[in-house]
Amino acid sequence: QVQLVESGGGLVQVGGSLRLSCAASGRTFSSYSMGWFRQAPGKERDFVAAINSSGGKIYYADSVKGRFTISRDNAKNTVYLQMNSLKPEDTAVYYCAADQVITPLPDHIDYWGQGTQVTVSS
Repeated sequence: QVQLVESGGGLVQVGGSLRLSCAASGRTFSSYSMGWFRQAPGKERDFVAAINSSGGKIYYADSVKGRFTISRDNAKNTVYLQMNSLKPEDTAVYYCAADQVITPLPDHIDYWGQGTQVTVSS
């Protein structure tokens, strides 16, 4: 069992930056792949980024590639999402996810955080 708690969301202007954090409980954090998804009002939950258990494999959605960076600190049981050059279309609730393998399909994810709101104002 893994419990995930996100933090770091907020209101930021276009072009600004935010860093999201996701703290995980449990001793097996280092064995899980971790990911970030986001969901805008009235839209489906979309894949943003994923990182495997060792941090050696990282994947991004095309929409955030070059602007967002996912990383993890297994000693702190935490995964991060550094978001730069934010755009209004990045506005969404951002969810942390954990599973043995993170796929872009949210229905296949075992563990979710409660979400944190990111709002980018123009």
